[in-house]
Amino acid sequence: MLLPFQEIQALVQAALIHNGASVLQAHATALALVTAQASGLPSHGLSRVAMYVSHLQTGRVQGHAMPHILNERPAAVLIDAGNGFAFPACQMAIEQAIPRAQDFGVAIAAITNSHHFGMAAYHLDPVAHAGLVGIVCGNSPAAMPAAGGKRPIFGTNPIAAIFPRGGHPPISVDLSLSEVARGKLMVAAHKGESIPLGWALDKDGMPTTDPAKGLEGSMLAMGGTKGALLALVVELLVTSLTGAHFGAEADTFFKPEGNQPRLGQVFIVIDPQALGGQTVYNERVEALISAMLSDEGVRLPGQRRIQLVEAAKKTGLDIPQSAIDAIRAFC
Repeated sequence: MLLPFQEIQALVQAALIHNGASVLQAHATALALVTAQASGLPSHGLSRVAMYVSHLQTGRVQGHAMPHILNERPAAVLIDAGNGFAFPACQMAIEQAIPRAQDFGVAIAAITNSHHFGMAAYHLDPVAHAGLVGIVCGNSPAAMPAAGGKRPIFGTNPIAAIFPRGGHPPISVDLSLSEVARGKLMVAAHKGESIPLGWALDKDGMPTTDPAKGLEGSMLAMGGTKGALLALVVELLVTSLTGAHFGAEADTFFKPEGNQPRLGQVFIVIDPQALGGQTVYNERVEALISAMLSDEGVRLPGQRRIQLVEAAKKTGLDIPQSAIDAIRAFC
């Protein structure tokens, strides 16, 4: 069923408001979810609406939370998401980080008492539009073991980075540190599909092709030990600097009941002018891209996502009627 982007966004927003979210919380969250859907990432798109609604209903999310600044210096700011959805706090973090980076060359904006922050690269688009380089990372409920372990202790802890290009779409990299995003197991379980070996372990630490058992157990880190160590770096960055919960202190997102996750995110924004300068930055970026593209088959990261979103805003999104009906039921 082909529907306009704005109509789907309004429907998701209405569902969230009906279940206790403020307009501020609902608008930012709905826009992020529909953009993820349009980007070809349904695991972070409309499939999350039911989960978000359930968290509003059980109080895991404070629907009327107002993100606010807890602490700041000229090039650093800590934002309290107030146990609301992550998206308004992430928007505030970017709005704070961009002018600080323009003034001081680099800025860090961190968030505490937060929730699932969706598609990480989504938050960095305004950074690239301002001609700045951006990096973001965040933690999530425990889903991966530490190197050598079997018990989930780290989240899949996504990282994203964006690099602007003059006259071209930015380079946008977005990855979780598990072999695949945990949301892919959620989608596979919903569809009754199996998953490849190497994605997950069951609760006994054994490899599994059953997504439901994988959701009960743990995800495997991308690159084995190296991925697990990188997850540790993210975990420390977003908790030790903010006071946020460790992933192991946050209950799973995939159940309505549980604690308020109180997770953390960290944004780093850099102005190329403050270092080698814009001319050097542009030359180095384009030289590397040219070298990459000289190898047939190379695709620049983030380009497809940008094209899909632009197309969806012009022509609409093809959404199954059952998914639309499910969202309307929440209204």
